[in-house]
Amino acid sequence: MTWAESFLNPISHTWFLNIIQDDFMGGKINLENTIELLKKFQLPFDRAHVKHVFKKTVDKRKEHMINTEDFRAIYRTIVHRPEFLELFRAYSPNSKTVAHDQVVEFLKKEQYETENCETTALEIILKYEPIEEVRKRRQLSFEGFIRYMDSEECSVFKSHHRTVYQDMNYPLCDYFISSSHNTYLISDQLIGPSHLWGYTSALLKGCRCLEIDCWDGSNNEPIVHHGHTLTSKIPFRSVIQVIEKYAFEVSDYPVVLSLENHCSPQQQEVMADYLESILGEKLLTSTIGEARVTQLPSPEALKFKILIKNKKVGTLEESMLRRDLDSHGEKGEVSESENVSDDEDDSDDTAPLWPQHDSSKRKGEGTSSAPPRKKAKMKKVKIALALSDLVIYTKSEKFVSFEHSQNHQKCYENNSIGEVRARKFVKHSAREFVLHTSKFITRIYPKGTRATSSNYNPQEFWNVGCQMVALNFQTPGIQMELQNGKFLDNGGSGYILKPEFLRNQGATFTPHNVGRYSRSMSLSIKLISGHQLPPSSLSKTNKADPLVQIEIYGVPEDQTKKRSSVIKSNALSPRWDETFSFTIQVPELALIRFCVEDEISLVSNEFLGQYTLPVLSLNKGYRNVPLLAKDGTNLKPASLFVHIWYY
Repeated sequence: MTWAESFLNPISHTWFLNIIQDDFMGGKINLENTIELLKKFQLPFDRAHVKHVFKKTVDKRKEHMINTEDFRAIYRTIVHRPEFLELFRAYSPNSKTVAHDQVVEFLKKEQYETENCETTALEIILKYEPIEEVRKRRQLSFEGFIRYMDSEECSVFKSHHRTVYQDMNYPLCDYFISSSHNTYLISDQLIGPSHLWGYTSALLKGCRCLEIDCWDGSNNEPIVHHGHTLTSKIPFRSVIQVIEKYAFEVSDYPVVLSLENHCSPQQQEVMADYLESILGEKLLTSTIGEARVTQLPSPEALKFKILIKNKKVGTLEESMLRRDLDSHGEKGEVSESENVSDDEDDSDDTAPLWPQHDSSKRKGEGTSSAPPRKKAKMKKVKIALALSDLVIYTKSEKFVSFEHSQNHQKCYENNSIGEVRARKFVKHSAREFVLHTSKFITRIYPKGTRATSSNYNPQEFWNVGCQMVALNFQTPGIQMELQNGKFLDNGGSGYILKPEFLRNQGATFTPHNVGRYSRSMSLSIKLISGHQLPPSSLSKTNKADPLVQIEIYGVPEDQTKKRSSVIKSNALSPRWDETFSFTIQVPELALIRFCVEDEISLVSNEFLGQYTLPVLSLNKGYRNVPLLAKDGTNLKPASLFVHIWYY
């Protein structure tokens, strides 16, 4: 593509020269000046790519300086993408500008926009056209077109899914809830640090269920750490202060504090006092409406509220009566319970450094179907009523069997099940599992042998409707990419309304037998190109041999992966023009992951970037796919350019 082809409009040429003329008063500029000048064009660029193109330009010269012609060439290489020019020309009769009516046609025909296209087209021109003369004529130059195609408006992720658009008035159990495991840990499960940043970062990622392991500390101050390990300790009080500060920074919807409580009654009273005094009005201390609870309230009804998930003495109605009577004298009373811990399995599924006397609780973990397990012997542990009475809609209840829950469990009683046992239920009792989660909030947590804080695949538990699928947020990998991608939806609120077939107690859906609930989707993805991809860490020339994996995660029948060809030695602007087709049986549960890798050898690839989102959040048309690093940070301007179509 020549300079004349890129800047076909003399007005564009004049605009460009006006921007750069002051910087070339001395005739030539160096690399740093080049980078500063590129910033004036207000288009994102990767410094490493610019540096590489600059060095290529001045190669074999005595001085590492460039003139105006050199800068134009660098600008074209970084900014003027041939695939965009091809689209632009298709809607520009004179190959110079696109008129308002042609922008409208582009939106309808290529981007599948159906509403307010005239208004949207005008807004695009006014927002993205940088040349005033062209903007006044209500037209779009190639410069404006580039800026629009690079914008979030052309993102693969539907714009209205960036806000809360789902009905938030269903009961809590009808939602997937973003959940963290051992939130206080920022490294491994055995010797790593406990840190307040674990809570801050989880909340800033939209997490709505945080786990707090509470133990007796010195001077009657409860502490938080991983019991029977060498992880460091942090004060319970500090944890609650951080939660109070960041609870609703990202989402207005309720936060659940899942307490794994090993404290004495005396320190439980201290915990209760801190919860009430620090959280204040944010802490939910009574039922909404009538004391007799027959259905969980909705996320909407619980906005800006923090709920305590813990064991509870007696019924919810009894604790409400106590609070109504304002029986201050009872504040110091205690009652006995079989196990004070929130998760009867969780406290023993932690791979402690030293074996504990009560590890017999784990007997029967391997049972895979509904019949009750043989009840293990457990000592009675005392619970302070002051803490018990703060447990309202999230009472932790030991899971016995699906049959037992259907016959005895109350709507506000929640279960926690270890991943190993839960996986066997998915395999052998999926129908019962789906029925259970349609009624009761169910939390899944990692097995104790995951000492390095590795994660399981959350998809298999979302497939059966488990609301709180708790992961180690500190550990990057595909599992957290699925978690982050799923909860991008619904404005990143941390609450996703489950599909109707996972909420309807009369449905017969299972992941292995989707039956009449299957409304399959035919999906076509044309992988066109990449732009400013992260270069290989092994490359000295700022290059990579990129390939793209497109993966579908969902019910077993939908699990699939397709791979592009490899483009040799091009991280700046690889071009594929390859089309991939998928048939997705249950799109409501499916996630799609775009993963860019550098082919190091025939058997080994290096991760360069990825982006994961719900299949139903895909935009149709020509779209850019922003790439994220392993830790979830944006690699802008690194992206893929694709065309999406489905029906």
